[in-house]
Amino acid sequence: MNVEEIIKTTKRIPLESRTLIHMTLVHNQVNERINAALKPFEVSLQQFNVLRILRGQKGKPANLSTLNERMVTKMSNTTRLVDKLLAKGFVNRAVCETNRRKVEILITDRGLEVLSKMDKAVSAAEKQSVSNLTQSELETLNTILDKF
Repeated sequence: MNVEEIIKTTKRIPLESRTLIHMTLVHNQVNERINAALKPFEVSLQQFNVLRILRGQKGKPANLSTLNERMVTKMSNTTRLVDKLLAKGFVNRAVCETNRRKVEILITDRGLEVLSKMDKAVSAAEKQSVSNLTQSELETLNTILDKF
């Protein structure tokens, strides 16, 4: 991926700026692939993330605060995400019996079943996104990204 070609400039971009622009372009490309993989399931990347968090709860309910804390992409519209998943039958929502101000969210069996299919599609998109990198290069890249 040639940054200068993509942004159509002949001007020399300082290395720091070029690096950050490059990271943004790669981020967008990866998101496009993953969103395309999720499109047949009619869920967004954020909805997929919520479902994975709920599966990780292993049958224990999560609340909106828990979901917000664990989201890869922090956002304020977690309630709307849960509402959309509720409408699809992927999650259940109930008021906590011990604290009526707290809403508990659980993934449904249907949600788990569809999430398993989504996992396969997303995994294929992820592998495609890093297919030009060796295992060693991926490890090095992660070491470099950890420094951020």
